[in-house]
Amino acid sequence: MTSGKQRGLEALADKRGVIAALAIDQRSALRKLFAAASGWAAEELPTEWLVEFKEKVSKILTPHASAILLDPEYGLPAADARHAESGLLLAYEVSGYNKQIPGRLPRTLEGKTVRSLKEDGADGVKVLLYYSPLSDGAINSQKHTWVKRVGEECREADLPFFLEIVSYRDDMDEKSAEFAKVKPEVVTRSVEEFCKPAYGVDVLKVGVPVNMKFVESATLPRRQSLYSRAEAVAHFRRASEAATLPFIYLSEGVSNEMFVDALMLAAEAGAAFSGVLCGRATWQDGVPIFVKNGAAALEDWLNSAGVKNIENVNRHLGAARPWYARAKAAEGSAE
Repeated sequence: MTSGKQRGLEALADKRGVIAALAIDQRSALRKLFAAASGWAAEELPTEWLVEFKEKVSKILTPHASAILLDPEYGLPAADARHAESGLLLAYEVSGYNKQIPGRLPRTLEGKTVRSLKEDGADGVKVLLYYSPLSDGAINSQKHTWVKRVGEECREADLPFFLEIVSYRDDMDEKSAEFAKVKPEVVTRSVEEFCKPAYGVDVLKVGVPVNMKFVESATLPRRQSLYSRAEAVAHFRRASEAATLPFIYLSEGVSNEMFVDALMLAAEAGAAFSGVLCGRATWQDGVPIFVKNGAAALEDWLNSAGVKNIENVNRHLGAARPWYARAKAAEGSAE
């Protein structure tokens, strides 16, 4: 752990060493939310809407977050609006993927480098990778090479490297029961792969190893669920044990209540997670309010429901471990 990477991680974590971060680097996904709320075509939405929405979210919610994840395309004004003690993580990947090319291949932003993101004020850099260990070997080889290149850039710039893994399987709908059955294996094997030192990753950002919509709960009886509570806990434990690096959970677009339930399962499993990077579960219900009623109405909603959402997540981070506990263990094993 170099001094620069350590400074960056300290800036992104709270005083306990836990990363309680807010994610709003969405671009294409945010456009879809705006389009659904407005009736506009996604490509016709005013860019100013995205910029102002991110800025309001950052200003009002970062006093309750150890850091914020933003994109350099629309998010730099929001970076300037964040709370003074909230760190800055910047996305380096192009949003989405080219559907005409098989494999959901990643790309970095044109005209940007890790060094330029550092000049923009980043305390760390994040890239998103669609990944399945069950995909074609040639496709995955390209992805492995790409991650290693970003890792080398982060080493040269001495900035923490956060790798966000979005699990999928070719020819399956990720929201389906079919994929939910294989998701634990896909998540666990992906974690095992990118904890290898060759990639230069410092922190993994991963989805929970089950689809929470299929977990037994008060509203979903066991006979209708794919996983019992005990089975879900076992999947959380197995994925955690596969990680030799610090890892944090992303909310994957689920509701605030469902994400909190996932954190409770993680705590029950003794999962060694180091926090969260929670996005839509915190702010997505503010999109239609902003579109239909304007910025002032959004501010009112953020100050009430938005703050309640982020504090609800924060209250369930008691079981989270400091990032440096797993990082030091990884250093020791590497030696």
